[in-house]
Amino acid sequence: MNDLRLSEIYIYPIKSLGGISLEQSKVTSKGLEFDRRWMLIDDEGIFITQRKYAILALLDVMLIENQLTVQHKHDPANKISFPIAENNGETIPVTIWDDLSTGIEVSPEVSEWFSAFMGKSVRLVIMPENERRVVDPRYAKNEELVGFSDGYPFLIIGQAALNGLNERLSQPVPMDRFRPNFVFTGGHAHLEDQFDTFILGDVQFSAVKPCARCVLTTVDQQTAERTAEPLKTLAGYRTINKKVMFGQNLIHKGAGMVHTGDQLYVTVWKAEA
Repeated sequence: MNDLRLSEIYIYPIKSLGGISLEQSKVTSKGLEFDRRWMLIDDEGIFITQRKYAILALLDVMLIENQLTVQHKHDPANKISFPIAENNGETIPVTIWDDLSTGIEVSPEVSEWFSAFMGKSVRLVIMPENERRVVDPRYAKNEELVGFSDGYPFLIIGQAALNGLNERLSQPVPMDRFRPNFVFTGGHAHLEDQFDTFILGDVQFSAVKPCARCVLTTVDQQTAERTAEPLKTLAGYRTINKKVMFGQNLIHKGAGMVHTGDQLYVTVWKAEA
């Protein structure tokens, strides 16, 4: 029997900016606490990501006590901080893919800092606590909620999957190219594809859909430079229904804490295709 262990936990407080590595995290109704609760939008309320603006990779995010700090990776003096509870700007309709949602501008001053960094007009919004953005009903089981993530509250990837990819690459890539919430050790490459239901801590998770990968994986998270890899190599052996798949999107039932080192108990396996 596989000894599967949670080895890494990540949150990405501001969608498409730098992630934060944690040793423990609280599982809430919309995903990990603080994960993708903030998001940059353009003047039309459309979400902004590294898919089009790779420069966002150069922004680190730190969560210290009740403050969120964003700073340039190569110019630490260029930074801004604000209370996590701050949202004194206007309420704005926002669009994430085909979903319509609502955001509250953190403040005009914060939006101005991001606009200066990007060289275009943008605003930083936070999702209201009472906002109900629902997971795609084709994959939801009980109208599960999600924050400003692309579509699901969690993403899990096995370390063995990355190891298998790096064996095929001339230049290995780190896990941050794939922006998972959970990384686990143990088992063979892509074992997560066989997960149906599993337990971490006191929380039950269900793997509902493989994660289709995009050009964001080709952005070096330290330099913001874009190349063809690893998407080109992945396409050679992980294309399913014309999409490149890597990792599993999750929904969950219950709340609680998860910790690195937690055992991952698979309670139901998917049937072999």
